[in-house]
Amino acid sequence: MDRLTARWPYTRWFPLALIGVAAVVDALTPNTYTGVPLIASGCVLAGATLTFRGAVRVGVIALAVTVLLSWRAGELFSTTVWTEDVFNVLLSALIGLDVNRMLHRHGRRLATARSVAEAIQRAVLPTPPVRIGPLEVAARYEAADAEARIGGDAYAIQDTPFGVRILIGDVRGKGLGAVSTTSTLIGAFREAVHYTPDLGELAVRLEHSLERDSAQRPHDDSSEEFTTALIAEIDHGEHVLRVVNRGHPAPYLIRAGRVTALTATTPDLPLGMGGLTDRRAGPDSFPLSPGDVLLFVTDGVTEARKPSGDFYDPVTDLCLLGTGPADPAAVLDELAAAVHHWTGGAHDDDMATLAVATTRETLRTDPGAPAPGYRPRHG
Repeated sequence: MDRLTARWPYTRWFPLALIGVAAVVDALTPNTYTGVPLIASGCVLAGATLTFRGAVRVGVIALAVTVLLSWRAGELFSTTVWTEDVFNVLLSALIGLDVNRMLHRHGRRLATARSVAEAIQRAVLPTPPVRIGPLEVAARYEAADAEARIGGDAYAIQDTPFGVRILIGDVRGKGLGAVSTTSTLIGAFREAVHYTPDLGELAVRLEHSLERDSAQRPHDDSSEEFTTALIAEIDHGEHVLRVVNRGHPAPYLIRAGRVTALTATTPDLPLGMGGLTDRRAGPDSFPLSPGDVLLFVTDGVTEARKPSGDFYDPVTDLCLLGTGPADPAAVLDELAAAVHHWTGGAHDDDMATLAVATTRETLRTDPGAPAPGYRPRHG
C-alpha cells in the first residue's frame, strides 16, 4: 500500500478519479443507468492503495456523491436508493477498510521478517573491516530474493600467519534454504584457515566440512549439492596472489584503470563434486604491484544479462574513471551500478562482490611472520 503510492504517487488519485468518472457517467446518462458500481469500486481501490484515514475519506466522499446523484435524479427518498445504492457503497467502503487493515498487518509481518533476515545476514556475512593486514577491503551483498535479503553467496577474509586469505563462494540454491550451507562454509574457513599452510588442502578441508554437514541434514536432492568456491591468499608483503579455483568465476585484477581476468591454469570441480576425480588443481600465482585492486565476484555478476540476452563482462563493460589507484568501495559501487544498468535494474541471482586493494606501505617483509596482534589458538 505505502510502497505502491511511494513508487507511483499518482495512484493515490485513482479512487477519487474513478468516483469522479462514475459521477459524470451517471449525470450524463438516463436514470436507468447508474455509476454506483464504479463508485463502489473506488472505495475498495482506496482501501488497497491509501492509508486507513485516506480510505475513510474516500468512503465519505463516495457516500456523499451517491446521495447527491440520487437527489439530482429526484430519487433521494426512494427506498431502492437507500437499500441498494447507498447500502452497496457503504458495504464497499467497509470492505475497503478491511482490506486496508489486512494489508497493514501483512506489511508489519513482512517488516519483522526482513529485520530477522537482516540479523541473520549480519551474523553469517558480517561486513569486513575496511582494513585487514596491509589490505584495504570493501564488500557488498545483494540477494536475488529481495524480501529475504539473504541468499546462497558467501565471502570471508582473514589475516593468518600465511597471509591474508580470502574466500568467495556460491552455494547451490537461493534464499533462506542456503543459509545453513553458507554458515557451515564460512565457519569451516575461519577455523581451518589459520592451521592449513597449503591452499589446495584448505579447499579439501572445506569440502569435507560441507559433506559432513550435508550428511546430517535430510535432503531429497543431496546428491546434487555443490558449492563453487575461490580461495585466495595474498602474502603480507603484497607481492603475490595465490588462487585455488573450485569452479568459481575468476577474480579480476584492476591496475591503472584496466580490468584483467585471472583465469585458472587448470580449473577444478566445485566443492561437493571433488569425489568425481582424484586430481586436484594446484594454486595459481599472480604478481601484484602497489595500488592494485583485486575484485572477487559470484555468478550474479558474470551471468547478469541484458534483456537481449548478452552477459555482463567486467573486463569489457566495467569502466573506471582515472588511471591511479582505485578505492575498493568505489569499485564495488561502480560495478553494482554497471550491472543494474546492464540488466535494467532486475536480477535473478544473488550477487556478492569483494574488493581488496594493496597499498604502497609494506607492513611486513617476512611472509611467514605472524600478523601484528595475531595470537594462534591452541586446542
